[in-house]
Amino acid sequence: AVFGNVIKPDQTHVVHEEGSDITLSCSFSDSGFSENLHWYRQYGRSKPEFIVLTIDSATEAQQSVIDPRFTVNITKKEHVDLKISSAAVSDSALYYCAL
Repeated sequence: AVFGNVIKPDQTHVVHEEGSDITLSCSFSDSGFSENLHWYRQYGRSKPEFIVLTIDSATEAQQSVIDPRFTVNITKKEHVDLKISSAAVSDSALYYCAL
C-alpha cells in the first residue's frame, strides 16, 4: 500500500496586470481522509507566510485573516483555488499550496 498525498500547482508561473483578479490553482491526490489545505506566500529570502486555511468539506470560500483580498475555494474534488482580488505589485511572491 502507498500512503501520502501528491499536491502540485496547475501552473508554475503566472503574470497578470496590476488591479486584475488572479487565480492560482493546485491539484492534489485524494487519500480518502479529510484534508486541511494551506496556502503560503514567500518573498525573496524571507520565510513563508501563512495566508489561509480551508478544509475540503468547506461549502463556502474561506477568506484570509491576513488580507481579505485572498480567498480559497475548493472548486471540485482534488482541486483548490486561491483567488487574489485586485492584485498589487506587492503580491509578487512565490505561493505554496500544502496539505
